[in-house]
Amino acid sequence: MSFLGFGRPQPSSEEKIAAVQAEMKLLTQMHDRLTKACAKKCVPNEYRESDLNKGESVCLDRCAAKFFDVHMKVSELLQQEMQQKGGASGFGFGG
Repeated sequence: MSFLGFGRPQPSSEEKIAAVQAEMKLLTQMHDRLTKACAKKCVPNEYRESDLNKGESVCLDRCAAKFFDVHMKVSELLQQEMQQKGGASGFGFGG
Protein backbone atom coordinates (compact mmCIF):
# COMPACT_ATOMS: atom_id res chain seq x y z
CA MET A 1 0.00 0.00 0.00
CA SER A 2 1.29 3.48 -0.84
CA PHE A 3 1.66 6.32 1.65
CA LEU A 4 -1.80 7.81 2.37
CA GLY A 5 -3.21 6.07 -0.69
CA PHE A 6 -1.29 8.23 -3.19
CA GLY A 7 1.18 7.10 -5.83
CA ARG A 8 1.87 3.66 -7.18
CA PRO A 9 0.80 0.64 -5.16
CA GLN A 10 3.71 -1.32 -3.68
CA PRO A 11 4.48 -4.71 -5.25
CA SER A 12 3.60 -7.79 -3.26
CA SER A 13 6.22 -10.25 -2.03
CA GLU A 14 5.35 -12.62 -4.87
CA GLU A 15 5.84 -9.85 -7.42
CA LYS A 16 9.20 -8.93 -5.89
CA ILE A 17 10.32 -12.57 -5.97
CA ALA A 18 9.18 -12.91 -9.59
CA ALA A 19 11.08 -9.75 -10.54
CA VAL A 20 14.28 -11.02 -8.87
CA GLN A 21 13.91 -14.42 -10.55
CA ALA A 22 13.43 -12.76 -13.95
CA GLU A 23 16.52 -10.61 -13.41
CA MET A 24 18.56 -13.64 -12.35
CA LYS A 25 17.45 -15.46 -15.50
CA LEU A 26 18.54 -12.50 -17.65
CA LEU A 27 21.90 -12.29 -15.89
CA THR A 28 22.45 -16.02 -16.33
CA GLN A 29 21.64 -15.78 -20.04
CA MET A 30 23.97 -12.81 -20.44
CA HIS A 31 26.77 -14.69 -18.66
CA ASP A 32 26.26 -17.69 -20.95
CA ARG A 33 26.43 -15.48 -24.07
CA LEU A 34 29.55 -13.72 -22.75
CA THR A 35 31.27 -17.00 -21.94
CA LYS A 36 30.50 -18.59 -25.30
CA ALA A 37 31.41 -15.53 -27.38
CA CYS A 38 34.66 -14.71 -25.61
CA ALA A 39 35.83 -18.32 -25.24
CA LYS A 40 35.21 -18.92 -28.94
CA LYS A 41 37.19 -15.81 -29.83
CA CYS A 42 40.05 -16.06 -27.33
CA VAL A 43 40.64 -19.70 -26.33
CA PRO A 44 41.88 -22.17 -28.96
CA ASN A 45 40.20 -25.55 -29.27
CA GLU A 46 43.48 -27.39 -28.70
CA TYR A 47 44.72 -26.85 -25.16
CA ARG A 48 48.50 -26.72 -24.83
CA GLU A 49 48.60 -25.66 -21.16
CA SER A 50 46.35 -26.19 -18.19
CA ASP A 51 46.19 -22.42 -17.49
CA LEU A 52 45.40 -19.52 -19.78
CA ASN A 53 48.44 -17.81 -21.24
CA LYS A 54 48.88 -14.03 -21.08
CA GLY A 55 47.51 -13.44 -24.58
CA GLU A 56 44.37 -15.47 -23.88
CA SER A 57 43.83 -13.69 -20.56
CA VAL A 58 44.19 -10.24 -22.13
CA CYS A 59 41.86 -11.23 -24.96
CA LEU A 60 39.22 -12.49 -22.53
CA ASP A 61 39.50 -9.33 -20.43
CA ARG A 62 39.05 -7.07 -23.45
CA CYS A 63 36.24 -9.20 -24.85
CA ALA A 64 34.31 -9.08 -21.56
CA ALA A 65 34.84 -5.30 -21.29
CA LYS A 66 33.52 -4.77 -24.82
CA PHE A 67 30.60 -7.12 -24.18
CA PHE A 68 29.54 -5.15 -21.09
CA ASP A 69 30.08 -1.81 -22.83
CA VAL A 70 27.76 -2.84 -25.67
CA HIS A 71 25.24 -4.24 -23.19
CA MET A 72 25.13 -0.93 -21.29
CA LYS A 73 24.74 1.11 -24.50
CA VAL A 74 21.90 -1.11 -25.73
CA SER A 75 20.22 -0.93 -22.30
CA GLU A 76 20.42 2.88 -22.34
CA LEU A 77 18.91 3.02 -25.83
CA LEU A 78 16.09 0.68 -24.81
CA GLN A 79 15.37 2.80 -21.73
CA GLN A 80 15.26 5.98 -23.83
CA GLU A 81 12.92 4.31 -26.31
CA MET A 82 10.63 3.09 -23.53
CA GLN A 83 10.55 6.57 -21.96
CA GLN A 84 9.69 8.13 -25.31
CA LYS A 85 6.85 5.66 -25.73
CA GLY A 86 5.57 6.48 -22.25
CA GLY A 87 6.88 3.47 -20.34
CA ALA A 88 8.69 4.13 -17.08
CA SER A 89 10.40 0.77 -16.54
CA GLY A 90 13.94 -0.06 -17.60
CA PHE A 91 15.91 -3.04 -18.83
CA GLY A 92 19.12 -4.64 -17.70
CA PHE A 93 21.26 -3.49 -14.86
CA GLY A 94 23.15 -0.34 -14.19
CA GLY A 95 20.36 2.01 -15.08
